[in-house]
Amino acid sequence: MAALRPAYRRDLAAGTDRFFAARRPDCPWCGSDRLRTRLRTTDLLQHKPGRFTLDRCADCGHVFQNPQLTAEGLEFYYRDFYDGLGEQRMSGTFGGRGAMYRARAEAMLPHDPAPKTWLDVGTGHGHFCATARTVLPGTSFDGLDFTEGVDLAAREGRVDHAHRGAFPDLALELAARYDVVSMFHYLEHSTDPDRELRAAHQAVHPGGHLIIEVPDPESRYARLLGRWWLPWLQPQHLHFMPVAALRRRLTERGFTVVAEQHAAAHDPVDLLAAVWLALDHTAPREDAPWLPEPPGALRRAARTALLLAGVPALLTATLLDRLAVRPLSHRLGLSNAYRLVARRE
Repeated sequence: MAALRPAYRRDLAAGTDRFFAARRPDCPWCGSDRLRTRLRTTDLLQHKPGRFTLDRCADCGHVFQNPQLTAEGLEFYYRDFYDGLGEQRMSGTFGGRGAMYRARAEAMLPHDPAPKTWLDVGTGHGHFCATARTVLPGTSFDGLDFTEGVDLAAREGRVDHAHRGAFPDLALELAARYDVVSMFHYLEHSTDPDRELRAAHQAVHPGGHLIIEVPDPESRYARLLGRWWLPWLQPQHLHFMPVAALRRRLTERGFTVVAEQHAAAHDPVDLLAAVWLALDHTAPREDAPWLPEPPGALRRAARTALLLAGVPALLTATLLDRLAVRPLSHRLGLSNAYRLVARRE
């Protein structure tokens, strides 16, 4: 912490204005100027300084960060989130989700039971690919990401080949190489989701498949929980596409949607995450190098006491998420994500 603090102090000395581009007057998905503010919030996970706004297009329903982060802003807010200080935490979080990864791989079986080449875009540390091998043992899994996590995935043997960089920049050299391209909770991180879809069309061969999973901005949880709904994930999540809009765009880009899943894509953590985010926001924060100084003993004790007091609420939220809401998530309109499988024509 002490070693990183001077660099963060230099970054923040001039404020955060340079981390944001100019505010857009129109929707980046359909071009409409009928925008309404959907949400204002702060960084609820890392607690880095800054305030973030999500706008919603009244015509197509697209929700997007406005103003959007600049390249400097993306670097600042991603730093120590998935890599660096955040690597161990994120590796533990993503590494323990084998059942979810198996379900994602199995979603492909009705459409191509024996793909030979698979590219996972936004692979992170490659945990999906490692698990997917047990479902499709004859498949070669490559990973693509712009963070150093993909290099770690290759070193650990979770992916056969690592592509590091932006997918649209690499798409030409990957042209028609893959039976399947997957984007699991990746598009929402992109500065230009439509460009990513064009890249996918290049990378998957005709007759191959694209599988996409993204947060569902039309989930009732998004309205009920407000800023405490984890999938908003500001400032990392830049775009949220309603399912109808994404289906139309896939068709325009030369794909045919062959499956749409909501309940299967739901991750039952909404209430637990909301309680945790609220507690973590209320309690004095843990140390972080972007804070002016480490918390003192009194602040640490107060935080511990508040978190302990919140344990019953956390346990109750977990039970509700897994036992009460999960079986009815789609019927109640509470599914927090959706999954599309599309065939390239």
